[in-house]
Amino acid sequence: MTGPGVAVIIGASGGIGAALVAALRAGGGYSDVVAFSRASTPPLDITDETSLRHAAHSLAPAAPALVIDATGFLHDCTHRPEKSWRELDPAQMARAFALNAIGPALLMKHFLPLLPVACRSVFATLSARVGSIGDNCLGGWYSYRASKAALNQLVRTASIELARSRPQAICVALHPGTVATSLSAPFAKTGLEVRDAYTAARELLAVLARLTPANSGGFFDHNGQQVPW
Repeated sequence: MTGPGVAVIIGASGGIGAALVAALRAGGGYSDVVAFSRASTPPLDITDETSLRHAAHSLAPAAPALVIDATGFLHDCTHRPEKSWRELDPAQMARAFALNAIGPALLMKHFLPLLPVACRSVFATLSARVGSIGDNCLGGWYSYRASKAALNQLVRTASIELARSRPQAICVALHPGTVATSLSAPFAKTGLEVRDAYTAARELLAVLARLTPANSGGFFDHNGQQVPW
């Protein structure tokens, strides 16, 4: 995907985020590629709205042509995806919603107004197929599923408002598939298609390049196929 202006990657220290930064810089199609993470300058913490505001302000006067949110939370050393309702824990659920839904919603609050008014631009956030209600045939993973489903609704809702002021802008959720990162490593089952992060990044950028404003508010996988809500 190439285009004029500035590309912004949020969550640039993660596997997919770092690969997106590398792919965009290698492509050379943007005047600058800005990589935000908790270690960047300024730092961006998805759970700290003040840091989101400062990061957005640091882009001025640029109007970014591309913003990709590559953040996400599935597990850590204390929280694992639930296999049953018996494992539901309010702290784990709150953390999942904070990182997978509330944080990205606040990113939209501060970064969508930066998109150019009169030309094509893209805001994309990484969702997950397991956040699809229609595609849920296995159950489990309550917190992750529910928080990603919430993210999908937030994207859909924001896209409607965005179209009123920026009719050429695109706001979408993306399912990157199973990628060889620390997030998915414990759950990469035998026979499951697992791709390296750089391949996944190039696939996602290719999908974004093909989208039009008519696709805004949609949920697409790494092949460009629409994922059911």
